[in-house]
Amino acid sequence: MSNAPDSDQTPITIKKYANRRLYNTATSTYVTLEDLADMVKEGVDFLVFDAKTGEDITRSVLTQIIFEEESKGQNLLPINFLRQLIRFYGDSMQSLVPSYLDASLQVLTTEQDKIRDQMQSAFGAEPFKAMEELTKQNLAMFENAMSMFTPLAADKPAAAKPDAPHEPPQPSDDLQALQQQLQAMQKQINDLAKKS
Repeated sequence: MSNAPDSDQTPITIKKYANRRLYNTATSTYVTLEDLADMVKEGVDFLVFDAKTGEDITRSVLTQIIFEEESKGQNLLPINFLRQLIRFYGDSMQSLVPSYLDASLQVLTTEQDKIRDQMQSAFGAEPFKAMEELTKQNLAMFENAMSMFTPLAADKPAAAKPDAPHEPPQPSDDLQALQQQLQAMQKQINDLAKKS
């Protein structure tokens, strides 16, 4: 009893009764507008007919689904778009608008799929995990860069031995330690540049 799309399948018939209930003839069950919205998202094709008159009311039901989604706060249609759309009613260009909008949405859908494919090929099956890992790498690189500004703090032992005499570091030792840290940082930057 699946609503999965089938390329050879004719559209499912939905009947709308006077009590505003919708009846799916394929599953012999009553459905809601939300169920129909899910069917659209799954790619299931259906037609809605008025049960009494037999009139095709698919367009008005789909419009009602859009209205319901918009009233839930999921604003997909910008106000300026809606105003422009209303202006086209009764205009001489009205007959061109449906085909133009349909072609525009087809292009958007195609580009959306390309963007998803590019993200998957760039970051793998789980792009957000890859981006999280990249963020961790950037943070580590930032911390390494910040340690350059306090080179002596990075080399200090965690706890000084009480019996060891405290000797101030020689200036030449400080300079040599700084040079070694700079070389290590340069190597890390080069390695990161090769990875990206």
